[in-house]
Amino acid sequence: MNKNELDPDSSPEAAYGARLRSMREARGWTQEICAQRTGYSSVHVSAVENGRKPPTLRFSRSTDRAFGITDTEDTFERQYREIRHGSLLEGFPQFVEYEAHAAEIRLYEVGVVPGLLQTPEYATVLADSVVKRGAISEEQAQERIALTAERQNALARKPPPLISVVLDESCLRRPVGQPAVMAVQLERLIEFAELPNTVLQVAPFSMGERRPFSLPVYILTMGDRSLISYAESAQRGHLERDGKFVLPVMAAYHQLQAEACSQAESVAMISQLRKGIP
Repeated sequence: MNKNELDPDSSPEAAYGARLRSMREARGWTQEICAQRTGYSSVHVSAVENGRKPPTLRFSRSTDRAFGITDTEDTFERQYREIRHGSLLEGFPQFVEYEAHAAEIRLYEVGVVPGLLQTPEYATVLADSVVKRGAISEEQAQERIALTAERQNALARKPPPLISVVLDESCLRRPVGQPAVMAVQLERLIEFAELPNTVLQVAPFSMGERRPFSLPVYILTMGDRSLISYAESAQRGHLERDGKFVLPVMAAYHQLQAEACSQAESVAMISQLRKGIP
């Protein structure tokens, strides 16, 4: 067994590994015992403890169950999520936490179907393309796909949030993956529009300069009616919780909805595009 002396302050992974080792040794467990209790090999446990292998969501949840800390505030899953946030844009992890409890969700997306409406196949193609560019690892891609599914599951709560979506026409016309992937994705959008708590609109190319946003925008209305917005560029994300700055964004969003196609027109456009896919 190789036991590196890691500095917990050197990296989030090192802090995770040092904590795992400390809790294991405090219970008098060997790495073999820890492996048996978590369902992993002792080699895997050693690699995580020594910082040679980053923890995963599945490993973290298994470890929480093994140590009996699943329902506490200081879980390995929470620590893992803090590590994972390093591959996400600034502000997005916090936004996702608010999103899971929002009473109303409004969003405008450009170029790609937003995560809340993505099919697993569509999300996988997007994540794999980022891996091919060398921007993230294969493991990080899998975690992005898992996060997309988690966000969608969180919105299945009762009562469900009201969701207003405006898609730039580019979201529909940009091919992602094989034709079959786009076909299923367009069908998913049509199904989404039929839900009682949703509104789906398309901002057509013909809007031109009347389009108030050029980048994706998300606006949340919380249970206490407070407003939160999130916007991002290719490299940065910005979470805004000050209502005086969010209100102008909300006003611009209402203007966007007024100029966009109605839901009936939008669904007709999506259906027509779907028919054109073999």
